[in-house]
Amino acid sequence: MRVLITRPEREATTLATALAERGHAAVIAPLFRLAFLHPANDFAAALAACQAVLLTSANGARALAEASEQRSTPVFAVGDTTAATAEGLGFTAVTSASGDSAALGEMVRQRLDPQAGPLVHVSGVDVAGEIAPEGFEVRRFALYEAREAEALPDSARAALQARALDAATFFSPRAAQLFVRLVSEAGLADACRDVAAVAISPAAAEPLAALPFKSVVAAPRPTRQAVLDEIDHLPLPSVQGPETMSDAPSSPPPPPPVHVRRGLGFTGVFATGIVAAAIVLVAAVGSLPYWPEELRPLWRGLVVAMPAPPPAPPAPVLDTAALEAAKKELNARLDDLDKRVRAAATTAAQADRPPLHDPAIAELRGRVDALESKPAGTPPSPPPAAPAAPSPETDKDIAALKAEIAGLHTALQALGGSVDGIKAAANANGTANQKAVASARASAVIGVAARLGAAVEAGKPFAADLALLQPLIQDDAKLAELSAALLPAAQGGVASRATLAAEFPAMAKAALADDRADDSFGERLLGKVKGVVSLRRVGADVQGDSAEAKLARAEAALEGGDLAKAVELVKSLPPQTQRATSAWLGRAEAHLNAQRTVDQIAARAVSLLGAAR
Repeated sequence: MRVLITRPEREATTLATALAERGHAAVIAPLFRLAFLHPANDFAAALAACQAVLLTSANGARALAEASEQRSTPVFAVGDTTAATAEGLGFTAVTSASGDSAALGEMVRQRLDPQAGPLVHVSGVDVAGEIAPEGFEVRRFALYEAREAEALPDSARAALQARALDAATFFSPRAAQLFVRLVSEAGLADACRDVAAVAISPAAAEPLAALPFKSVVAAPRPTRQAVLDEIDHLPLPSVQGPETMSDAPSSPPPPPPVHVRRGLGFTGVFATGIVAAAIVLVAAVGSLPYWPEELRPLWRGLVVAMPAPPPAPPAPVLDTAALEAAKKELNARLDDLDKRVRAAATTAAQADRPPLHDPAIAELRGRVDALESKPAGTPPSPPPAAPAAPSPETDKDIAALKAEIAGLHTALQALGGSVDGIKAAANANGTANQKAVASARASAVIGVAARLGAAVEAGKPFAADLALLQPLIQDDAKLAELSAALLPAAQGGVASRATLAAEFPAMAKAALADDRADDSFGERLLGKVKGVVSLRRVGADVQGDSAEAKLARAEAALEGGDLAKAVELVKSLPPQTQRATSAWLGRAEAHLNAQRTVDQIAARAVSLLGAAR
């Protein structure tokens, strides 16, 4: 049958899946749009002081999870669907009344003590009635609002106009009243004559009397399962062929066939359940591409409050033009520093060489040596028989020569001092240039390390960035070793932290299923099923050494940015989970190793920079 669903989009999608499993086609036409509200200022204090939380709808469970991170407070849910939603959102102590508000109030009176503390009722803005068990203090907080559609949805309008509906579902008196009003305003009341209305309760069925439905049925119990059962009990739409004309009197219709029902027995019921579960799994897998975007994370195992948290910021993308400009600038700086080092080395080498031959200096040295080796007052020729008394002119020449010798000594000393000064200046200039080169090299290594770190975090290849490091290594064995360690992963990169976080829920489900399965066929089958559809607890406050508790804490650590702690917890899982965790662990450890190596390169660069200064 073709069934109209008027629930909000999230619940409508779930109900449509259940109808499809029963062979029905769903037409989704939400009459309400769900909006979460900011909790009151005293909500946190009331939640901390209460002994339990009352939930009267699945939307209340979602609103509670959105408003608070507390998951250990006992929760009493009105029905099984609300309880399952709360458990899926991580609440650890959930009890279902499997009925209506009256059943919930009765369960509270039987299981709780009024003296143990107040109760908190999480609801929408509009409620059918207050839950007030006798003797209990109940504080109601409206954490969500179902906002009405202003006009009949196009899907419902088109289906009614085409007379393409066989049944319509209504899960609250408010939804029934709104549908009656919108259909009447659209002038489509007469199109309801061939439609059977199925309401979750007599109160929800009462407003539907204003429209000419073929029939109006109220479920015996206010649950989604009861509504589905009532749809199954409706007569299937008949397909009539063209009428035939004949003059012969019509013969009476044959008596209806008698159908004999036989019980299936326990074995038949069990086999039927197994087959039905397999069909459900196949249908779920086959319809996954057509699921709404907000439901696809549930398949991967994300049990978070809806609406989903804002997406993580996108991974940084390297600008090719900026990268090329940075390369050119770095190469230019390296060339300039290289020229300065070569010039300083040349100057120092020239200063270390013996002074160049200067004819003037050589002549002066020769004259000084000749004068010093010649005794004063001794003529160049052999001495005469009788020495002649020195003339005044000779004394003057000797005094002039002595003065010239003293001046030459002074000039030689000054020249030696100039040469020493040149050598000292050359040495000082060379040391300064060496420090400048070392400082620039260390700064460049720090820049390359920053680029490598960004590439690792984004999960991008980093071969081009690693190539920038090669001319800076020189004779540094430590940098060479670190560069070689990064080389195997440079071309393809490593998995980003965001990718690892996205892959974690699927890995955790598979690991949990392997941990729960034993060697028997039934348990292995159960483990496979649980690996697809089971729920698991999440959060850093999940205690214990079970696989589920460790996976919950690992996921919380991963969301908090501590990948190393998450890897450590996953490694501590039982051996039977290695098949499910080995691939994820390999990618996570590759990311950690690359990040550690990049951090060591940066630390090495900082130490080089400190030594240069």
